[in-house]
Amino acid sequence: MSGANPFAQFEKSFTKDGTVYKYFDLASIDNKYDQLPYSIRVLLESAVRNCDNFHILEKDVQSILSWTPALKQGSNDVEVSFKPARVILQDFTGVPAVVDFAAMRDAVLDLGGNPEKINPICPADLVIDHSVQVDFARVPDALAKNQNLEFERNKERFTFLKWGARAFNNMLIVPPGSGIVHQVNLEYLARVVFEAESSDGSKILYPDSVVGTDSHTTMINGLGVLGWGVGGIEAEAVMLGQSISMLLPEVIGYKLTGKLSPLATSTDLVLTITKHLRQLGVVGKFVEFYGPGVAELSIADRATISNMCPEYGATVGYFPIDENTLGYMKQTNRSEKKIDIIREYLKATQQLRNYANEAQDPIFTQSITLDLSTVVTSVSGPKRPHDRVSVSNMPEDFKSCLSSPVGFKGFAIAPEALAASGEFQWDDGKTYKLQHGSVVIAAITSCTNTSNPSVMLGAGLLAKKAVEKGLSILPYIKTSLSPGSGVVTYYLKESGVIPYLEKLGFDIVGYGCMTCIGNSGPLEENVVNTIEKNGLVCAGVLSGNRNFEGRIHPNTRANYLASPLLVIAYAIAGRVDIDFETEPLGVDSNGKNVFLRDIWPTRTEIQEVENKHVIPAMFQEVYSKIELGSEDWQTLKVSDGKLYPWSADSTYIKRPPFFEGMTRELPKLQSIQKARCLLFLGDSVTTDHISPAGSIARNSPAARFLASRNLTPRDFNSYGSRRGNDAIMARGTFANIRLVNKLVTKTGPRTLHIPSQEELDIFDAAERYREEGTPLVLVVGKDYGSGSSRDWAAKGPFLLGVKAVIAESYERIHRSNLVGMGIIPLQFLPGQSAETLNLNGREVYNIALPETGLKPGQKIQVEADGTVFETILRFDTEVDITYYQNGGILNYMIRKMLS
Repeated sequence: MSGANPFAQFEKSFTKDGTVYKYFDLASIDNKYDQLPYSIRVLLESAVRNCDNFHILEKDVQSILSWTPALKQGSNDVEVSFKPARVILQDFTGVPAVVDFAAMRDAVLDLGGNPEKINPICPADLVIDHSVQVDFARVPDALAKNQNLEFERNKERFTFLKWGARAFNNMLIVPPGSGIVHQVNLEYLARVVFEAESSDGSKILYPDSVVGTDSHTTMINGLGVLGWGVGGIEAEAVMLGQSISMLLPEVIGYKLTGKLSPLATSTDLVLTITKHLRQLGVVGKFVEFYGPGVAELSIADRATISNMCPEYGATVGYFPIDENTLGYMKQTNRSEKKIDIIREYLKATQQLRNYANEAQDPIFTQSITLDLSTVVTSVSGPKRPHDRVSVSNMPEDFKSCLSSPVGFKGFAIAPEALAASGEFQWDDGKTYKLQHGSVVIAAITSCTNTSNPSVMLGAGLLAKKAVEKGLSILPYIKTSLSPGSGVVTYYLKESGVIPYLEKLGFDIVGYGCMTCIGNSGPLEENVVNTIEKNGLVCAGVLSGNRNFEGRIHPNTRANYLASPLLVIAYAIAGRVDIDFETEPLGVDSNGKNVFLRDIWPTRTEIQEVENKHVIPAMFQEVYSKIELGSEDWQTLKVSDGKLYPWSADSTYIKRPPFFEGMTRELPKLQSIQKARCLLFLGDSVTTDHISPAGSIARNSPAARFLASRNLTPRDFNSYGSRRGNDAIMARGTFANIRLVNKLVTKTGPRTLHIPSQEELDIFDAAERYREEGTPLVLVVGKDYGSGSSRDWAAKGPFLLGVKAVIAESYERIHRSNLVGMGIIPLQFLPGQSAETLNLNGREVYNIALPETGLKPGQKIQVEADGTVFETILRFDTEVDITYYQNGGILNYMIRKMLS
């Protein structure tokens, strides 16, 4: 199916130290190249290098080359295919991928093939970072205690992943306790430019690019590596060497000028940019930074800005590679030889940026400017990351939020309750008082900031000055420090600030996302009771990237994103409504007032410490043994076999049934006969409605299944932790309490088993239909599958027996995921819908498919109880048809390996 590369003539080479390095000379293809945004040049290179006129077409290359500022999403959309250089996964989303690969090996063996041929084709890195919770804080050995609990809760998943690390080639699995996926990516995994072996002994050079199963994969754009988050099916497709489909984006040029003030931090800058871009509207677009101000930012500063890309809504926030990027690679212990090769390649392909040279500025869809000197000390909240508030306005803003109507900036506290407070006793025998605005959680957490030495060392220096002034933090405030990698701990220790952080209660509690993703752990019971009894709006302050209501902790209704320095400052103050200019943090040993300005370090102070203590040897020391893991990890006993020994008793890891009954030969295409409608839905059904997420409700089919395995509700854990077990995930599909199914009268995860007219849980109805041999369809409205891309939003319906979806329109990626699972996406003709055709979902559906000659976009006839109508077959490419004919992308890859 695939053919020779039509752009082979543009391959060039250079020789260094006796090795020939080949690359594609993109500028010689078309003189429009030097006007393209640098982010678009990465897409172009991938298309040129991978062009085979099957997965990547010549028209993809021409479409990218013809990128123009006149391109507008929604009016003249251009779809192209893209093959990233690698994939990055974290543990919750990585487990299903490893499960699928293990099951593919079994299927290959069953079909008489060599199972060891099943490995990722595209390099895949998996970092275990989402499991640790802050159960222990402000106690001796908090780190060890939290990590021990982490292993106790997740031992089965960890054992499975350790087996995967040994069993699969081209897959690196970073053990738990190593750090946060995006920081490890920045400091260690990112290549910036790939070197691949060629059959003739030469090396092929091409830009590093990555897709990941976490939305903050975008952080790596700060290093000049193009990357963004995708769903699990797209990630698995890339791992299997396939391309992903995307719309050619608008590119917003964001020009930075000037310098940050001596007191401003990169956190203040990113919160300013987030608010600005969210107001502008950049959803689905690339943002590319340029201008002389970029050169003033460290790579860690840039990565902070790129990390919060999902919060300002763009696909990427891209910083083209410059000499600062190469300097960071040296600082993080990448080899000088590799850096020299990277520099030569980037110069040869016009991808090395000089931000001071305006002649290098490309053309953009739109350009906007920010003067860095205008950035002031800020936080964001109380409920959204883009609601920036300058610290000087915090007292007034918080007061306003208390009395404003319920909303993103309001809690609707009645006038008579504004002065509410409550008292409780602590272990020290003292009585403490809580009121609106009292801080109860203060966490230095999340790769957004823990990857940045300037703000981490700044926090350490602030802590040192605070302790020396005699300041302290109230004992009931849950303080924690969760570094993004072992390097952070290393330089905090070497710079001598750890004892001061610990004195204030910021002990290291673990390495992972922790508080930022809601793993804040419990608050002390007396604190919780006081908050709840008095209806208090208490606060969490964290150096994270998301603060949506209910995410951080159920009892912190107000949550503010802040720099690590401000996290400590607000913890010392004990409340968020303090005016730092006029109110002291406390008094020193001489009874003199101490203000925040008295302990705040300048950027110059911080840079002096950073230059002295953040050195390549640290990165060498930490990352040379990162794959070894902790003692707990090393002592995990796993099978040495290349096939996974599935356990029938496991409720976490189970062999999925995706390949049951599979044959070497392509199955004969068959029409769908006598199907029933499982769900009859309206517009804007999102992947959150479809995909299992959150806690497992006690009255759900998943809960009943776990109870039948003798598990109590306290051991149910979450759907996220059980993503490796299809029996649980199938039962949680469409389990959203806000699902509106027109076949039943009440909102929730229920449907009608039409033959018996019995109302059942959706999974139970699907099982009844399966026992009766009845295929299923979904009939839905517009924008089916909108929202975040989630693999189980397609895998789940497949396991429920859904063969086709008939919709008015689809979200682009979800349509692709349905095809990837072998589900037919059909679309009503323009102007038609279930309503105009008088369908009610109670009909018997017959879908006529031709046995041969399927074509993208052809008309397919559907008959429903005598009503006959045509639909559009939303197989949009020949690749889609190939996947469907095979029963899905995984089945296609198995047959490809066997052949």
